[in-house]
Amino acid sequence: MTQFDHSTFISPFTWRYGSQEMRGIFSERHKRILLRRVWIALARAEAKAGLVTQEQIDELEEHGQDIDIERAGQIEAEIRHDLMAEIRTYAEQCPKAGAIIHLGATSMDVLDNMDAIRLKEALSLIIDETKSLLAAFLGKMESWADVPCMAFTHLQPAEITTVGYRFSQSAQDLLEDLDDLERTLASIRGKGMKGAVGTGASYKELVKDRGMSAMELEKAVMDELGLECFDAATQIYTRKQDLRVIQALSGLCCTMYRFAADFRIMMSPPIGEWSEPFGSRQVGSSAMPFKRNPINCEKVDSLTRYVSSLYMIAWQNGATTFLERTLDDSANRRIMIPEAFLATEEALLTLKRVVEGMSIHEGAVQRMMDSYGMFSASERLLMELGRRGADRQEMHEVIRQESLRAWGEVQSGQPNRLAEHLMEDRRIRDYMSRDEIAALMEADSYVGDAPERTRIVAARIRQALGLT
Repeated sequence: MTQFDHSTFISPFTWRYGSQEMRGIFSERHKRILLRRVWIALARAEAKAGLVTQEQIDELEEHGQDIDIERAGQIEAEIRHDLMAEIRTYAEQCPKAGAIIHLGATSMDVLDNMDAIRLKEALSLIIDETKSLLAAFLGKMESWADVPCMAFTHLQPAEITTVGYRFSQSAQDLLEDLDDLERTLASIRGKGMKGAVGTGASYKELVKDRGMSAMELEKAVMDELGLECFDAATQIYTRKQDLRVIQALSGLCCTMYRFAADFRIMMSPPIGEWSEPFGSRQVGSSAMPFKRNPINCEKVDSLTRYVSSLYMIAWQNGATTFLERTLDDSANRRIMIPEAFLATEEALLTLKRVVEGMSIHEGAVQRMMDSYGMFSASERLLMELGRRGADRQEMHEVIRQESLRAWGEVQSGQPNRLAEHLMEDRRIRDYMSRDEIAALMEADSYVGDAPERTRIVAARIRQALGLT
């Protein structure tokens, strides 16, 4: 069997991205162990029909972990069929049981049930890691719920929000992603044991006059594996199931992409309110020693973009298996499914480290508030003028003119003097005093319900994580 090292192409997912646990789920060794689990479950069910002896089952179980990929590779090179090569490898290890391995089955009876088990294992891991990321967001939301900061629309300063409320937007999306993932996990089903075109004809013939129906045989196998199965199938389970899985992963990746992209904007020096964790010996650039680039968030955006591209492949697989089955999906599923999980997981792990270790620079937050916060507070002044009987349209024009004047001063590097300009405007002074105008122009308190809404989202997350 070929030995792989760094002198030939290997996937970055083999060693660079993803956890060892996730790589283990999609390893060849684990795959073959699961295939043997399916064969053992089938043998156990067939024993109930008197087709297999306990001695044969014992032998299969004894060698269930004895994976020999090198021997299977030698056989596959000769017969050009990977599953049959594994069957023959297993049969060589089991001289008493070799003859009954895969009895009545077609390849996809074994492979698709194996894949369903792997999907459940991988989704469970992603769910756990999504919960860990949510916990990291929860900490930031609760710590910063009341701290005002500038919000932006069109990438321009707009009104005031709070730092915690900004985190709550992505956290709320993550919570919905978690719901989608859990629903998807609960929906995973195997093909069952239905034979070459899904009719179960081979099993019906096999158990004829044995006191068991083909459907009862199937149920016994699936109960042993801890899987539900589709009521109807072709040679494979519907590839719409893969599409649902990729859709759930892609939805999660959409949330992570947006937050990481926003983080990169917040880390840009003109704003500079957030920064990624940066090691004392970390190098930001080979050419510019001063650089501190948002490399982690850039990696998150790169990986999640890749996952989003896999949706169309999964869609095409679901749409073009043609009648009872073709191999249009086979090769790409070997790549697409493991890489979708590994890329999503690497993004989750990376973003968790960013959120937990990030810095929020209060000086930069205040600088932005000093420069632009008053523009937002002018809306509150307009509302109060309306309450006191002023002409709303006239006052809107007054504030607009003074805001443009102050904006020009800020753009030229001067302090924001909007409040002073408005305090001196007699058209406004007809309705309120200088002190009243000054109080209304205090931007820090113009955050609406942002702190309360942050805590509502936080409470939902605490409930979902079992922290209440």
